[in-house]
Amino acid sequence: MNEPLILNPTQPADACVIWLHGLGADRYDFEPVALALQQRMPSLRFVLPQAPTQPVTINGGYAMPSWYDILAISGEARAIDKDQMERSAQHVIDLIEAQRDAGIDPRRIILAGFSQGGAVVQHTAFLRWSGPLGGVLALSTYAPTFSDALEFSETQQKLPVLCLHGSVDDVVPPGLGRAAYDFLAARGIPVQWKEYPMAHAVVPEEVMDIAVWLAERLK
Repeated sequence: MNEPLILNPTQPADACVIWLHGLGADRYDFEPVALALQQRMPSLRFVLPQAPTQPVTINGGYAMPSWYDILAISGEARAIDKDQMERSAQHVIDLIEAQRDAGIDPRRIILAGFSQGGAVVQHTAFLRWSGPLGGVLALSTYAPTFSDALEFSETQQKLPVLCLHGSVDDVVPPGLGRAAYDFLAARGIPVQWKEYPMAHAVVPEEVMDIAVWLAERLK
């Protein structure tokens, strides 16, 4: 994996957001959003990882930044390369541990991700990482590895999640995001759903809602 972009705050860092970009994007994609949020939360560090460049089957095998290969799309289903998902999740775990070792309490570490990145952070938080976390931000995303066999630890059961999605998203249909939300809600996870009149994008109103949610989690 490439080195992440690290945005240190103006005050000593006491919390961190690890934010994964989407398919075909890069670590600079959410830099403007992170900088805007830091203006409101001057002790919040952002870690923006870079996905490896690798072939993506549904895009004709063209190599692009991707956290995992998408092998096929059928209706609202996605077939993915699970080994690549696991490698990306391990990278996120390594970043969590690095921040923990740097003095950040894991209960003040938030995992965030857009689209493919959101799928990785949900997988990491609920299938790979069993320790405490501050929460999960799932933007315009889905959860291809959630299944009825999944069992949550007591710590995971308390993990707050904010799901944000566009009502006219034609890349990741709202139904996919809603299915992940419904899955978590049915199992008692403290999850919220917010929908915006947007496509596969991020809008200012959404960023404001993220700022409010982060401030509540990290107060």
